[in-house]
Amino acid sequence: MRLRPALLALALAFAAPAAAEDPAIPAAEAAANDLRAAIEALNAAEGSRDRVTALTRTIQAYEAGLGSLRDTLRRASVREAEIAASFEARRGRIGQLLGVMAVMERDPAPLLLLHPDGPVGTARSGMILAAVAPALQAEAETLKAQLEELKRLGALQSDVTATLQKGLEAAQSARTALSQAVQDRTDLPERFLEDPEELTRLVASADSLDAFASGLASMETDIGAPMEDFEGARGTLPLPVHGTLLRRAGEADAAGIRRPGILIATRPAALVTLPWPATIRYRGPLLDYGNVMIVEPASGYLLVLAGLATVYGETGDVVEAGAPVGLMGGAATESLVFPADGQEGGGADRTETLYIELRQGKEPVDPAPWFTETRED
Repeated sequence: MRLRPALLALALAFAAPAAAEDPAIPAAEAAANDLRAAIEALNAAEGSRDRVTALTRTIQAYEAGLGSLRDTLRRASVREAEIAASFEARRGRIGQLLGVMAVMERDPAPLLLLHPDGPVGTARSGMILAAVAPALQAEAETLKAQLEELKRLGALQSDVTATLQKGLEAAQSARTALSQAVQDRTDLPERFLEDPEELTRLVASADSLDAFASGLASMETDIGAPMEDFEGARGTLPLPVHGTLLRRAGEADAAGIRRPGILIATRPAALVTLPWPATIRYRGPLLDYGNVMIVEPASGYLLVLAGLATVYGETGDVVEAGAPVGLMGGAATESLVFPADGQEGGGADRTETLYIELRQGKEPVDPAPWFTETRED
């Protein structure tokens, strides 16, 4: 009788415990719920009394929810590929299982327990059958769980596609509304420079960001900088934009150029906000940096944000922490096509860069230790 070796092989092959569901699925579902909540908040912000603050907070919630959703959905995509590969790898084992089950159905049950070696062989066959049954049950449960997981992954993909589209439309509308709300804002305190023509001449004559920032620091020493303890906030400030650190101060870029600031990779159209109350010292285009926002968070300090597509506010405006100061460039589009190996998570979707420089007096200082996300503990 050849059934016993086949049963023994199956018992060994299917003895592995069932794998637990990957946490990517519930995480992605939770992120989708958070994103839907942000969309509702974006719509509600239109009627808020302080539309600038409401729109800013809800756009930030949208960007945070979007980032979480994309990360977890990418993990879910990887998990889907792993399950499919597992099914493919076990194709032969599953076929062997079906073949043995067919033999067991075809032969009478009492005959299966008889063995040419007599009672001892029959007892051993019975022991093998007893071992095979729970192993086959465990394998069946594993397959069932993985099939259900695939079903949830498919439903999640469909649901998130619609959620992302609605979120993208709502966020684009909110960014437009935010720009208008900033223009309509009339309640900001202002500190006007005594000689704005001097600033115009400085912009025209500057041949580098360093020269411009040094000249700006020399122009005025008391324009009403915020009195809060900026130095004491070192290491606690949030980054001005959702993104990832691309280059630290002093690290060479592809052209071998080293700059004293840090470079943050962001998604297109990301919102840029102030991490600390500050007075706007300059806003507008400068050299090849795109639009530049230079603010004074405390007497003797200048914070430089370069590479924006849109800037908000006017020179002399005193703005609070968390206030929007501009948007990054690029078209805000979201893709749900992720590589099966998950490599996109390295930042391929972050195509814009924000350069951040901090200056004390006329000298640049490394800004990384000031921000929670970039400090090195």
